[in-house]
Amino acid sequence: MISGLQHFRFCRRQWALIHIEQQWAENVRTVEGNFLHERAHNEQLRESRGDLLIVRGLRVQSLTLGLTGQCDVVEFRRDDAHGVPLAGKHGLWLPYPVEYKRGKPKEGTEDTLQLCGQAMCLEEMLCCEIPRGALYYREPQRRTEVDFTPALRQEVRALLEEMHALYVRGSTPKVKPTKGCNACSLKGLCLPKLMRSKSVSAYLRGAMEGEQ
Repeated sequence: MISGLQHFRFCRRQWALIHIEQQWAENVRTVEGNFLHERAHNEQLRESRGDLLIVRGLRVQSLTLGLTGQCDVVEFRRDDAHGVPLAGKHGLWLPYPVEYKRGKPKEGTEDTLQLCGQAMCLEEMLCCEIPRGALYYREPQRRTEVDFTPALRQEVRALLEEMHALYVRGSTPKVKPTKGCNACSLKGLCLPKLMRSKSVSAYLRGAMEGEQ
């Protein structure tokens, strides 16, 4: 899943718990994020404003990257020099993906990697080049434009290669506690402090001995 790029860059263990072990838990942040995406993912809401066509909840995939997912919003902008044809529309149109996020812009690259992954899927599907897109953050209520540089694209490919390898092995990485653990909805499943102090087998052995 494209969303896995964001999870993986933030925390490889979080990604494995979600995408390999199929575990999930909600907190205030995830509920707010789901609410924000409800309108963005409404596939029935399409807008046409002259040289701008807005499509929501567009499903995308890349067979080359082994990636699939759904874009919050894709703006198709009239661009007769670099765009692609669209059924029922005159001229050529260039996609501009927009990803909606709760909170403020992050210090890390996890959100930009997710957006770049969407663009790379769109490029493969539509046979075009997408130079940039945008992240919309709820708290400042404005967009942050992202350039899909060669370095960012290479980081996407490198992360995906590592993700696919872990997925095939079914391997969940060990805990590496960070300051982000306190905000993670999976903290109660991951148990970073417990896992740092002892292994699961040691914990279970101690618990069983205590019951005897």
